[in-house]
Amino acid sequence: MRAAVLRGTAGSLLLTAVLAVAPAGGARASSGWAERHGTAVAAERAAVEGIRFGRCSEDEEGPATLRCGTVRVPLDYAHPDGEQIELTVSRVRATGKDAAHRERSVARQGALVYNPGGPGASGMYFPLIGMVPEWKRIASAYDLVGYAPRGVARSAPLSCQDPKRLLRGPTPSPTNPSPAYKEERVARAKAYARGCVERSGRSIRHFTSVNNARDLDVLRAALGERRLTFMGASYGTYFGALYAELFPSHVRRMVLDSAVNPDPVKVWYGNNLDQSAAFEGRWADFRAWTARHDTVYGLGRTAREVQRSYERAEARLAAEPAGGVVGPGQLQGAFLQAGYYDDYWPHRARALSAYLKGDPKQLIRQAGPHEDAVKEAENSKAVYTAIECNDAPWPRAWHTWDRDNTRLARVAPFETWSNVWTNLPCAYWPLPRQRPLDVRTFPGELAPTLVLAAERDAAAPYAGAVEMHRRLAGSSLVTESGAGSHGIGGGPNACVNAHLEAYLLEGRVPGRRATCGPHAPPEPR
Repeated sequence: MRAAVLRGTAGSLLLTAVLAVAPAGGARASSGWAERHGTAVAAERAAVEGIRFGRCSEDEEGPATLRCGTVRVPLDYAHPDGEQIELTVSRVRATGKDAAHRERSVARQGALVYNPGGPGASGMYFPLIGMVPEWKRIASAYDLVGYAPRGVARSAPLSCQDPKRLLRGPTPSPTNPSPAYKEERVARAKAYARGCVERSGRSIRHFTSVNNARDLDVLRAALGERRLTFMGASYGTYFGALYAELFPSHVRRMVLDSAVNPDPVKVWYGNNLDQSAAFEGRWADFRAWTARHDTVYGLGRTAREVQRSYERAEARLAAEPAGGVVGPGQLQGAFLQAGYYDDYWPHRARALSAYLKGDPKQLIRQAGPHEDAVKEAENSKAVYTAIECNDAPWPRAWHTWDRDNTRLARVAPFETWSNVWTNLPCAYWPLPRQRPLDVRTFPGELAPTLVLAAERDAAAPYAGAVEMHRRLAGSSLVTESGAGSHGIGGGPNACVNAHLEAYLLEGRVPGRRATCGPHAPPEPR
């Protein structure tokens, strides 16, 4: 799975951008006595130590209201007094002022902890979302808290290869890869998996979703919260659900936005197959929108004609990469982002149009590598790989991957093979894998939770939200119909935001299910 964006009417506050029918075998994700005891010990210690918030580092610089600190957690919860790692945490205090009537005070409701997904995404800048109009009412009542999960940024960072390798380009993006190309990618996946252990050590095996959930409970205690108010997007919904499974009595309120499918047989191989299939529909949405605005972009009056324009650009880039760095692989990566968030659509369509008319500057800017971001991107990729590979059994035979994805690519060529190459190191992961926890809560065990989902979300297909809702007794599912942006809470849909505010501010859920119409499509520009 890949990560999320928070947005508002003023645009998007980009926090991060990165985001199995599993064979039998592997150890169940441990939730035994030792780990439960270790989590309790660590949480008790954190409650005493608290978090000393002060000035943020240069990497996390922001306004004076943004304060940063650290919380210690065990590397291995079975040994709570063993090696410790530090997670960086950020906070902006609740304003206490009514967003509409500044002279009125608002009661503080505690801390709202947020995770934007990934795995591998940092939420350190989340507290700044309180400046966006759609979040001001929530920011008046809650301390907004973000953090970098284990492995991310300065929180015991992981690495699997030299970050400078991400600057290498251009790269191909074949929708029907040759046997030779597949062999090359298998070799690269094996080398990458080895590199993770060589560069980060065997302790990388402790970077798992279950440990992310345990870390969340330690963070809760360090913040002085008796019960947790949490909002997770994308992958953040998965370990949020694990938290609900492990610590149901510790949940005050929980929002799971763009929920991934927690069914153990889907984590993670099956979820990635479903994701690749769903992106084909989202790619079709983008092409249809671009065709409706042919007078602006000139890329074709039908979705098929827009596809041909894209293929012309792809062929031209294969022959002569734009700026020497943007080839078909970079083009596909840029347009994949448009599958996540429709506010990218005008930018991508404009860049493609300009390129085909002889001006590559916008395309290079949007699709080319950015030297100042490669260290962060490499770290995010390393965490993504470690957690997904550790979390679950994956098919070990290349034949299985090749068979399943060759079939899928016949009907969903846009994202299928790119997704394979992202996840293929898990076939050759040199460390033990777990069997995922079977997330299920029973009536009365868990406080009512709120699940948000867009009907045409490709990164977290809608069926996953339905399954999440089914497994969490007492949960409420709010669906944005006919829309597909990934991460919808606090965005442009007033109906969704009304449900989010009613839940976080008043504890009200709209029954078992509620439906909102789609937000307005982006304006061409």
